Amino acid sequence: MQTQSPRPNNPSPEDARADVCRRDFVRQAAAAMSGVAIVVIMGESGAGASEEQAVGAASATRSSAYDPTKHRYIYLIDITKCIGCGACVRACEAENNVPPHYFRTWIERYMVSRTGADLTDSPNGGRDGFEPRVTGEDITKAFFVPKLCNHCSYSPCVQLCPVGASYRSPDGVILVDEKRCIGCGYCVQACPYGSRFLHPETHIASKCTLCYHRITKGLKPACVEACPVEARKFGDAEKVGDEVSELIATKAVGILKPELHTGANCYYVGLSQEVR
Repeated sequence: MQTQSPRPNNPSPEDARADVCRRDFVRQAAAAMSGVAIVVIMGESGAGASEEQAVGAASATRSSAYDPTKHRYIYLIDITKCIGCGACVRACEAENNVPPHYFRTWIERYMVSRTGADLTDSPNGGRDGFEPRVTGEDITKAFFVPKLCNHCSYSPCVQLCPVGASYRSPDGVILVDEKRCIGCGYCVQACPYGSRFLHPETHIASKCTLCYHRITKGLKPACVEACPVEARKFGDAEKVGDEVSELIATKAVGILKPELHTGANCYYVGLSQEVR
């Protein structure tokens, strides 16, 4: 049997150039593969990025002692308490450097007449509150509805992201890996709640993160902390005796667009049929 001669310790100039070419090829191939779109396959958690990727991508924003597998965050809004002051919107803007006229959370005002006419507005996302409005209708009920990302268990935005930039972390928060995002806008179109936008400067998908940099350090989201009437509450379903978990279990609560089966984790007290 013929055996191959071992590579000499001191290669010829031709062999050295060949080695350089091979190394360059490997480096270029690796760089190209890093930009290849990841096929998004729906799984039990709403799929998209793997759990390992989710843990890694979120690690930069949380405390080193934080274990995301021991938490499952939920959010509750009591519509009967909201006064439409806009403090939550302003707090979110300041905490997360949200660009003007874009919103990670916003407030809508609903006014319903005796004839069933539904008049809804949200001037500047409710950031500056609401001025009295004369409608000419016989208004029988009016209320404010704060909205934000619903951090769905089966999130359409995660499923449709072509590069795995949108993902669900182990603690149930939908996040965006800004280093992966290519600004295609598919997730913005996929979200049935209108809670995403492309940042006008970075052209990267932006959304509510429940102030992930805060909650992983044991703090509340900025919007929850800023609410003067405690209309917003933040909880952890993995925590024994959690107030929000108890309220969801014992009160009549609803979610937005339940017919879509997204597994929304933002719950509402006092949700009226007119809310879209």
